[in-house]
Amino acid sequence: MDAKERMKIPRHKMPEQKPEERRKNFNEVPFGYPEDIAMEEAQRCLQCKKPSCMKGCPVEVNIPAFIKLVAEGHHWEAIKKIKETNSLPAVCGRVCPQESQCESMCIVGKKGEPVAVGRLERFAADFERKAGKAAKPDLAPPSGKKVAVVGSGPAGLTVAGDLARMGHKVIIFEALHKAGGVLVYGIPEFRLPKEIVQAEVDSLVDLGIELQLNEVIGKADTLDELLQNGFDAIFVGTGAGAPIFMNIPGENLIGVYSANEYLTRSNLMKAYLFPQYDTPIIKSNVVAVIGGGNVAMDSARTALRLGAKEVNIIYRRSKDEMPARAEEVHHAEEEGIIFNLLTNPIRYIGDEKGKVIAVECQKMELGEPDQSGRRRPVPIVGSEYIKEVDTVIVAIGNGPNPLIPNTTPDLQLNRKGNIVASLDTCKTSKRGVFAGGDIVRGAATVILAMGDGKVAARSIDAYLKDPAWWDRPAPEPQPEKKKE
Repeated sequence: MDAKERMKIPRHKMPEQKPEERRKNFNEVPFGYPEDIAMEEAQRCLQCKKPSCMKGCPVEVNIPAFIKLVAEGHHWEAIKKIKETNSLPAVCGRVCPQESQCESMCIVGKKGEPVAVGRLERFAADFERKAGKAAKPDLAPPSGKKVAVVGSGPAGLTVAGDLARMGHKVIIFEALHKAGGVLVYGIPEFRLPKEIVQAEVDSLVDLGIELQLNEVIGKADTLDELLQNGFDAIFVGTGAGAPIFMNIPGENLIGVYSANEYLTRSNLMKAYLFPQYDTPIIKSNVVAVIGGGNVAMDSARTALRLGAKEVNIIYRRSKDEMPARAEEVHHAEEEGIIFNLLTNPIRYIGDEKGKVIAVECQKMELGEPDQSGRRRPVPIVGSEYIKEVDTVIVAIGNGPNPLIPNTTPDLQLNRKGNIVASLDTCKTSKRGVFAGGDIVRGAATVILAMGDGKVAARSIDAYLKDPAWWDRPAPEPQPEKKKE
């Protein structure tokens, strides 16, 4: 098949649950490609000699190589190729923003729709899981070095997997009772099933990585104590777990949640199965979700599945500026989520029992671009109105957990409390300590956190082999995260 013939093959949609069905359950929305469709979609790849798609992949997957293997029916070889650089392919195939990364740079996409890289990655990963065995990568001989990874989110799992392949002993410390970080507490089952995350974690444990759950570093042990107790290096990937509020009246009313609490109760603590699981969650009729990112979409769609009759997204800019993935916005619209764009809450109103009963909103218009490059929302005077609600979920972002910084005074922070680390090396101001992911960048994406994990693994490996490496370039200042 020549390039012209490949270009004529249309991009294949992924079969998925119908909106009227899925809005009532927590099952995964897309079903994934069947084998014949995956192989046909893979044939759309032109196998470019200089594949630009790889430039858009923070974890450096050899995209043309694995797609060629899928096209030829060598699915086992395809997943092995992906796992040469990516420890979490099933996760990436589901939640990576491929449309703005690898697929945005696909040559096929210049004249039509790009090759569905993410869906093919998901297909290969699912093929492996359904086969009931993991494609185990080659491991380097034991180095005799030991590394502590604090946090089992996407950055921590990635750095752990890469270091294990390099021959280092790795112990992951996780504060919660389940490994996966934001992958398990923040992303709903209908977008990323927990069994998928667990399977990826299990494949890392098979590499010899030790996992210690319910271990709160900063309380149980400090970073200094870890270094004194035999660890040769530490990676901090504790994410951004402290919710941010707008500091408007009424945020302490009953029924006003942070998205973190709401999603953690539902996702990790199974509140949607109360009383089978003993974590309750509020019964809602009319819900307001504040924000326009993926977390807002997840919160809104979760509230719908928990039985709310009406769920409203309240977002201060227009749809064009929404940071959520287009696919997630599309799914939310299909399921009946109501979008109140160019609208901002200015206070929450409660009853005599302290329970939220309404939100006062103000309409906005777009002004000149701000520091984020997006047009600044400007309030329209006199446009205030009141919307009756019984639940509010605030999903406007998260900040860093201060526990490790508070017990590690020689760890340099920026003005927002994020750890200062070089984006080129993940090296911090404290010797032997590296950091990456949301604790450095602020709340970003899963794939960027994984990219940091890869960078950190290379740096830690270099440091363990030659401690003088540390004294070379100094950590660079961390750029400030763009404001939402």
